[in-house]
Amino acid sequence: MPKLTYFNFPASRGEECRLALHVAGVKFEDNRIERETWPQVKTTTPYATLPTLEIEGRGILGQTNAILIYVGREHGLHPQDNWEAARHEELMSAVEELRSMLMPSLRMSDPDERLRARAELATGYLARWGACVERQLGQMGDGPFVAGDAIHVADIKLYIAAKWLSSGVIDHIPADLFADHRRLCGIEQAVAAHPKIVEWYAAKSA
Repeated sequence: MPKLTYFNFPASRGEECRLALHVAGVKFEDNRIERETWPQVKTTTPYATLPTLEIEGRGILGQTNAILIYVGREHGLHPQDNWEAARHEELMSAVEELRSMLMPSLRMSDPDERLRARAELATGYLARWGACVERQLGQMGDGPFVAGDAIHVADIKLYIAAKWLSSGVIDHIPADLFADHRRLCGIEQAVAAHPKIVEWYAAKSA
């Protein structure tokens, strides 16, 4: 049974890998670690990062997009056409870039500094990011998912990122920042309503 290791919370990179495995129908060990055990676990990972996916006889795979693409290719959740696959991977890379741009503001302890940084992000980088992603999605069809009617790992990654921002949990970042982006919002809604996603969260809340 594959083992996915990530921190014990239902968000970010680990959650999108969990969802991808569940949507693929893969039974896996959901190995959730606490923050205090991370220093010991860190030295056992390929890049001193989480998540990791361990498959008996194959080894341990690090880096979120590599895990998602592997799962996608193995289980029909990633395009077979190389050009279309690259376009999906482009969107996935954009999500990682978004996270790296937001991360410094998440570490700021000074309220005024945090307010200024996030206001600049909201009107600058994040506004441009949303517009760019929406434009790319518009060139890839009319949905409800990136590639049309079928969910792919890129949809799951976009869903986790869009859900994070639309939830309002990041203060000074408007929850409706991407409200005018029909395709991006549509993907967030379509993934949330997917039967396997509904099943996953229903089981976790039971």
